[in-house]
Amino acid sequence: MTGLLGPAEIRELAARLGVAPTKKLGQNFVHDPNTVRRIVNAAGLTPDDVALEVGPGLGSLTLGLLPVAGHVHAVEIDPVLAGALPETAARHAGAGAGRLTVHRADALRIDAAELADPPPTALVANLPYNVAVPVVLHLLAVLPTLRHGLVMVQKEVADRLVAGPGSKVYGIPSVKLAWYAQARGAGRVPPNVFWPVPNVDSGLVAFTCREPPRADVAREAVFAVVDAAFAQRRKTLRAALAGWAGGPDRAAAALTAAGVDPGARGESLTVEQFTAIAASAPVGTRAAK
Repeated sequence: MTGLLGPAEIRELAARLGVAPTKKLGQNFVHDPNTVRRIVNAAGLTPDDVALEVGPGLGSLTLGLLPVAGHVHAVEIDPVLAGALPETAARHAGAGAGRLTVHRADALRIDAAELADPPPTALVANLPYNVAVPVVLHLLAVLPTLRHGLVMVQKEVADRLVAGPGSKVYGIPSVKLAWYAQARGAGRVPPNVFWPVPNVDSGLVAFTCREPPRADVAREAVFAVVDAAFAQRRKTLRAALAGWAGGPDRAAAALTAAGVDPGARGESLTVEQFTAIAASAPVGTRAAK
């Protein structure tokens, strides 16, 4: 893996483009080639993979992905950075630049049709801290061709994404990611590999997509239960799901039918149990959007 950008190249490129990282877009650019190599190796890409990168910025990770993936889709919301990325790839990736497609778009709004040629199989990205969870969940929802991925996010967010039932940080992101995939922590990343240096550590989250727990229960219905359960996480499920079910007694009946103790709390349930509750929902129960 050659042609990666170091600190000097990052600063020179940013100066030439007149770019300064902004908090609004959650921009922290990786300037350490060894970290890029670590991310790419941990992602486990093959030449058959089509990688999707969100927020490529100045192109540090993009240049690491191009030699190992069959194709790379880079989704960048910043027009200046999106416009400059093909030239950066041409200068540093040689023939690999022909395997890059840059999309000037918001990752929270992009859909499968925009990424269909060829469809992505792996999400590999240094995600902006402020939208990391919504981006991951949105892409998993709209891109059925995704098989696996590795994302770098704020360490606190990484811990939440991979937490299991009973953990203090287990919550809505944990359960919703579990609906789509099996996830695990893949290591910590120190602040000093970024420009500017953030005041928090980052973490790597690896995931492998799987079939939903039950094909006969809609994702929206399950997520409605999850949202209600954690909106009042200190309450028992009988109380927390009262609004969702149309009253505490109806909530208790749905929980009992699902084989879940009405006195339990949401933080103790697996995604399979949330799915069972949704399947036992009273007629007319509100569904999530």
